[in-house]
Amino acid sequence: MKKDDCIFCKIANGEIPSRTLYEDEAFRVILDLGPATRGHALLIPKDHAEDLFGLPDDAAALVLPVVKRVAVRMKDRLGCDGLNLVQNNGEAAGQTVKHFHVHIIPRYLGDGQEINWTPTSPSAEELDGVMGQILE
Repeated sequence: MKKDDCIFCKIANGEIPSRTLYEDEAFRVILDLGPATRGHALLIPKDHAEDLFGLPDDAAALVLPVVKRVAVRMKDRLGCDGLNLVQNNGEAAGQTVKHFHVHIIPRYLGDGQEINWTPTSPSAEELDGVMGQILE
């Protein structure tokens, strides 16, 4: 189902023009207008889901095969040296558009982009505690 006030719903459903790389009945993949690197694209479902937590399981099962299809084409056609998949959920994670989407970011040696985090050093007890919380 489409949400009337969602810009990604409008883009995914063709109401707003985009540079479409791939489209099927469930998704549209477009070039990002503010790319991190050459070829940076967004996979956007045509049905609205705010984030991963709201994405139906049947739609979730279709995401990775579409991403892979686009990624393989990027590697073949753009000659990228690697690829990042980025999918943010919630403000704390950097989500700025409240519509599930996946960034498909071709990477090139020396491209100057960093998609990193600072590793921490939890104790074995802390790791066991987190595992216990998740598995409860």
